Amino acid sequence: MQTTAIMEDKILKTVIIDDSEAHRNLLKKRVHNHPNLQLAGCHRNAIEAKNSQCDKIADLIILDVEMPFVNGFDLLESFKEKPPIIMVSGIADHACRAFEYNVTDYLLKPIETDRFDMAIRRVLRNTMNDIDKSDEHIFVRSNFRKVRVDYKDIMWIEALGDYIKLITAKKSILVLTSMKAFEQRLPEDQFLRIHKSYIINLKRIEKFNNTVVEVCGKQMPLSRKRKAKFMSALRA
Repeated sequence: MQTTAIMEDKILKTVIIDDSEAHRNLLKKRVHNHPNLQLAGCHRNAIEAKNSQCDKIADLIILDVEMPFVNGFDLLESFKEKPPIIMVSGIADHACRAFEYNVTDYLLKPIETDRFDMAIRRVLRNTMNDIDKSDEHIFVRSNFRKVRVDYKDIMWIEALGDYIKLITAKKSILVLTSMKAFEQRLPEDQFLRIHKSYIINLKRIEKFNNTVVEVCGKQMPLSRKRKAKFMSALRA
């Protein structure tokens, strides 16, 4: 009952990004009519949204996939710390890729009221559990199943073609995603990309020098352009 009350009282500052004026107006109406949403911005393209620093002010972003010049996925990749995202599109083909970016939901246009409300309930539920989730674990899709992986168990992550490989103390897990997309899902205070092919758990470092970092007996290259960020993370 207490969680339900918190969800009812929660107000999400919401930003809409869509190049269609008609659909922006429809989404604005949906936001205005929802008791948990407050419109914090409405943008006609990704460049305008990025310039407004919408990712820093929003509790929720409703983001169109197909936009000119910079599409929804390109905008997502530019966010350092993204709020919950509901992606919208006129076609279903982008859904699999969208969920690789850990979006909360993917809605097909035209968006029905009931389906919109369901997506907002999902955002609210996730918001209630955000702290616990980010502190403890992540879910990844491997072999058509979702697998829970505790952050503390991840030693390092390495690129493997179209996949990444999570190396834990007990096993390796292959995940179909890019390093860049997966990096954005990890807590920045615990994980760091030290090379185009490697992300490490900072708590697992055993030794390092100017060119190599050793994690749990595995030596990995430290790229020159990432060295300063690596040293800063160690000092932090």
